[in-house]
Amino acid sequence: MKRTSYRLGVDIGGTFTDVVLMRDDGTIFSKKVLSTPKDYSQGIETGVSALLAELSVDAADIGEFVHATTVATNTIIERKGAKVGLVTTRGFRDVLEIGRYRTPRLYDIHYRKPDPLVERRLRLEVEGRIDAGGAELIPLDRDSLEAAAATLKAEGVEAVSVTFINSYVNASHEREAAAILAERLPGVPVTASVDLLPQLGEYERTSTTVVNSYIRPVVGRYVDALKARLDRLGITAPLMIMQSSGGISPGDVVARQPIDIIESGPAAGVLGGQRLGVKIDVGDMLVFDMGGTTAKATVIEQHAFSLCPETEVGGGAALGTRMIKGAGYPVQVPTIDIAEVGAGGGSIAASDAAGGLLVGPRSAGAEPGPVAYGRGGTDPTVTDANLLLGYLNPKALVSGELSLDIEGARTAMAALGEKVGLSITDTAYGIHAIADATMLRALRGVSSEKGRDPSQYTMLAIGGNGPVHACTLAHAAGMTRIVVPPVAGLFSALGMLFADVEHQLVAAFYKRLAEVDRAALDAAAAPLVARGVEMLLSEGFRDASRRHLALFANLRYLGQTAPLTLPVPEGENALAELEAAFHAEHRAVFGYASPGEAIQFVSLKLVCHGVPEAPRMPDHVQRGAEKTAAQTARRAFFGEAGWIETPVMPRRALTARPIAGPLIIEEYDTTVVVLPGWDAAIDDWNNVVLTRRPA
Repeated sequence: MKRTSYRLGVDIGGTFTDVVLMRDDGTIFSKKVLSTPKDYSQGIETGVSALLAELSVDAADIGEFVHATTVATNTIIERKGAKVGLVTTRGFRDVLEIGRYRTPRLYDIHYRKPDPLVERRLRLEVEGRIDAGGAELIPLDRDSLEAAAATLKAEGVEAVSVTFINSYVNASHEREAAAILAERLPGVPVTASVDLLPQLGEYERTSTTVVNSYIRPVVGRYVDALKARLDRLGITAPLMIMQSSGGISPGDVVARQPIDIIESGPAAGVLGGQRLGVKIDVGDMLVFDMGGTTAKATVIEQHAFSLCPETEVGGGAALGTRMIKGAGYPVQVPTIDIAEVGAGGGSIAASDAAGGLLVGPRSAGAEPGPVAYGRGGTDPTVTDANLLLGYLNPKALVSGELSLDIEGARTAMAALGEKVGLSITDTAYGIHAIADATMLRALRGVSSEKGRDPSQYTMLAIGGNGPVHACTLAHAAGMTRIVVPPVAGLFSALGMLFADVEHQLVAAFYKRLAEVDRAALDAAAAPLVARGVEMLLSEGFRDASRRHLALFANLRYLGQTAPLTLPVPEGENALAELEAAFHAEHRAVFGYASPGEAIQFVSLKLVCHGVPEAPRMPDHVQRGAEKTAAQTARRAFFGEAGWIETPVMPRRALTARPIAGPLIIEEYDTTVVVLPGWDAAIDDWNNVVLTRRPA
């Protein structure tokens, strides 16, 4: 008899750690536990062990463990990374200090850019110089390199970055220096820029390498601790971690190159949304993900999400915007295009100096959490407001596993109401509305700000709080259709189970397109192909049919700053086709094309996918051991409509025939609030589908 197998996905958020177990027939079991900020792996062990015990599942039956984590991002935001040293070419120690003159506060003379992640005294120069064409002007000086190694050792650095000028065209000096430093500093991880970003752009290349070094020891320790916890649980499946680009990669690879998981958690939800859109034939989708700390938005068009070649980290949610850069540290790694704002269920409400309401970006997180959690929180949050408005079960969340102190929430809300001159209800509804206004910025950041009309998209509402706010946000954005997938509150943990193994490799190729033929292009790509095949082979993809390699080129007009990334066509006419595609893409992105201008290659990128033996996403999913809502109705507040006695039901009570709102759909991991004027139904994939009735 065939033994049942399972796949396990775990996503760590600022408030909750989500665990999803998917059986090979598509049945889903889940667990939601409070996160443990002091050691996030503890929350994973708690949630996984509890779920396995509840279901009497043998840990040996888990064939895959996939994880998304915010440990890399949090390390940068909280400035808790490693003590880093930087070794660079003489004359370039201040590249990080000079940077680019971009600031989120253009006219604020008091604004100060974030301090470099490497102190100036630990940014050391060595003699040696490669010119822009790759020729050696000055040999690498071993004495100055040995002196730098001795200084870094005496200072007790925990990681080292090596970035030499023009190493992207000739990496000999940088590789020699990295090898010597690794030998002189045993146990200290050394990152060479050519292994991460071998392309033009001295500041961005240095910043990316330094960020990788800054988080590398922290992520490495985290991966080791998580592996130890999995061993204690008896889980022998390989540890896979979600990348910012939407693929997954083995834990040991991520430990060496943690820069790839900067946006690990948000990427999982988007990837899941994209795969779901293919299943239910919704090509244009706006993914709205609201958790306990932040809210995120992403656009999926024609079943594909966009990747950004550069993102900024560590600047804080209140500073950088999608149109104004300079608040954080630039990293050039492929990242799903996500807009994020500091608004979530744990966002704290307060009064300003003028007596008005403020909501976020400060968050109560998991410790102490909202007042209603009874864990020491004293400031009312968005969750407390939603509870007092009747949207959430007044007794408990996660099917009774998290009891709520509604009287404590009411007392805290009354105290804030006195400060702003509003009743408890109006204060709570004001908090709800202000949070919606903040989150609308994220929706517009990926739609209106890019010339897209949000009313033409279907909203996918995910996250523990996403379905609570989905109707009000969709109404404000002019949207008329919302899809709430199964286990919406844990959808990122589910979505990562649909991801493929992926690696993105980059090589410098700084040549004019007119001077390149197909043979030269193939020769430049050959080392990438060899490395990609080697990585996939080591991960078990031995059959050539299970290895998919796609070559891309970063191109720009000669003298431009920003390149465009395009797939390289097959065949002898590839370069002519690539040239035509570049002009067309340039016109689409920037509004013009210049067919007479020279085009320049910047770099080549190889995307390597491991093709699974069986589809990663089942044809149908359903929740196993689903619990029924404890209430059948309760009073809820709907703005101008006032308080309404509102039906409460579980997802499984819905049918294909629409039910008119107001309506509250309670589930283990989230609550769907259906406003008056909206209808709710269920589709063939077990999604809740909300549609707005014509006015």
